[in-house]
Amino acid sequence: MSNGSASRKIGFIGLGLMGRPMSLNLLKAGHSVTVWNRTASRASDLVAAGAKLAKTPREAAAASEILFTIVSDPPALQEILWGHEGQQDGALGGLQPGSIYVDSSTISPALARKVAAACTERNVRFLDAPVTGGDWGAREGNLVFMIGGEAETLRAVEPVLSVMGKKWFYLGPNGAGQTIKLAMNGILALQVGAMAEALAIVSKAGLSEQSLIEVLQASMARSGVLDVKAPLMAKSEYKPSFPLRLMHKDLGLLLDLGNQLGVALPTTAAAREVYSYVKGEAQQDLDYSAVMKFWKK
Repeated sequence: MSNGSASRKIGFIGLGLMGRPMSLNLLKAGHSVTVWNRTASRASDLVAAGAKLAKTPREAAAASEILFTIVSDPPALQEILWGHEGQQDGALGGLQPGSIYVDSSTISPALARKVAAACTERNVRFLDAPVTGGDWGAREGNLVFMIGGEAETLRAVEPVLSVMGKKWFYLGPNGAGQTIKLAMNGILALQVGAMAEALAIVSKAGLSEQSLIEVLQASMARSGVLDVKAPLMAKSEYKPSFPLRLMHKDLGLLLDLGNQLGVALPTTAAAREVYSYVKGEAQQDLDYSAVMKFWKK
């Protein structure tokens, strides 16, 4: 048993780029895991590793002491939680009183608070816990969780989080995790967009893109994201670690939040225009560093 944590009954909904490796780490740590995914075939390797496959989100929730979700966007989460009209297949209906629900999707703070209220009605404890670290972090168990909710609930799930992540931050009441995540993703999008502009101008001037990267890495402008992304951008390698379509969605959520709070976000708005263009032109799923394509068109 990894990290000294006792085996728990865990439900996991959403087996995409992040959810599959997160679920696999829970299985490897000896937890009993019940999974559900809209495309059931994505669960085959997890079932082979010992996971149980639920027929509906409700069934996954009913089998769980702790339920995790990580899905692409707010509409997907709402469908999973509240289900299809007249079908009673939503996860909220399956959550047992006294259980804990942790959502690691990136959604709006307002939706996180709506989910929290629905959980409170059912005597279920809820954390919004979006993550950062990309698919590599999910595979290696090195994710960082940003937590909104009750500190006591976080303490109850820490042994399970430690299987999937290296660090978590308790940030305040429900919605706090999502607010910090959107603010952080705004910075990541802007850094990568600025790098794309800088690479474009250096290249157009007939100079080596690699020279810019080397100088950057020796300067105050250095950052973790640019250390990873800049060399791949120079080589036009955009295998998705964090898909551009999701970054585009998060920039929209951040702009919505800015409107709600009365905070002007002009650089975010400009960045989203560029991400919108590249998203519209893309023929396949690309990493958000493919924003570089705007200048290579």
